[in-house]
Amino acid sequence: MIPASCALVGFVHTTDLWWLRLLRPGFRHCFVAVRSGPFWVVIDPLSHHTTIRVETIAGLAGFYRRHGITVVTTRLRPPPRRAAPWRPYTCVEAVKRILGIQAGGVITPWQLYRLLTSKENIP
Repeated sequence: MIPASCALVGFVHTTDLWWLRLLRPGFRHCFVAVRSGPFWVVIDPLSHHTTIRVETIAGLAGFYRRHGITVVTTRLRPPPRRAAPWRPYTCVEAVKRILGIQAGGVITPWQLYRLLTSKENIP
């Protein structure tokens, strides 16, 4: 059973932007799904807009994995009570702010994946 305060972070290989192909394959974009009761609120920060949708798929992590998306189950954290450092608005920065993470050195999806899968961040 997935706890109510949990989030799923998805890491995607495909991209329409040529310069994102410079990033590590499999980790060229990220998005987050936050649990809200029986629903998932999916926030997908794209380069030209951010999509928000509600999903009711029971096994959302499995659904994403079957579609070739790397998924990390994590948790929402209370953010520090200070202003977040200024950073360019990227998918990584948007996901970090939703999760309550202020790791300034994490700027690529691969770095975010490494942070979320480190021992101290596993829910």
